[in-house]
Amino acid sequence: MGTVSRNPVLEEEQMKQETIVQQEVIETPRFVLRPLRNSDVGLLELYASDARVAEMTTRIPHPLPPGMAESLVAKAQSEFRNEHVWAMDATEQGGGEFLGLISLTQMDRNQSEVGYWVAPAMWNTGLASEAVKALVNANPLSNETMFASVFQDNPGSARVLTNAKFAYLGDAEAFSVARNAKVPTWTYLRKLD
Repeated sequence: MGTVSRNPVLEEEQMKQETIVQQEVIETPRFVLRPLRNSDVGLLELYASDARVAEMTTRIPHPLPPGMAESLVAKAQSEFRNEHVWAMDATEQGGGEFLGLISLTQMDRNQSEVGYWVAPAMWNTGLASEAVKALVNANPLSNETMFASVFQDNPGSARVLTNAKFAYLGDAEAFSVARNAKVPTWTYLRKLD
């Protein structure tokens, strides 16, 4: 009988290829959610540099350090990412190429955490609500549950989540890099079919 030789390096590479999640484009009536691309760096840097945006996130520092926008795009394009990031792009509908972003960070037990922010010029336009609803409906990672947290001094973001049928789970706190402080949060979850 012949023996089958194994190639552990090839087997590991095949396993990695099998676990790669392709990131789909998600359409809404006013824009598409598409993967980040290198051409997004300029507008990403412009909007993320705004203290009003940075202070409503946990991870964006203010002032924004040089190269951070490029690093975020490169990380979002990595095939080994655990965070999937989409740009809100309205060019096909005659709008801006980059209006904000939305992400899903993979967690254990088939869950993800939703994060999002929009350019200040697009605040109070329903853009974030439409993006969250589209992402939930598409459920690109086939999650059973999605979570999200918002700072308690940002009730607009809380409305975005309740509009997308997220249920209030409880109070907590999270560290904001831009504020250099722990900030009270509201946590929400959405069970998916």
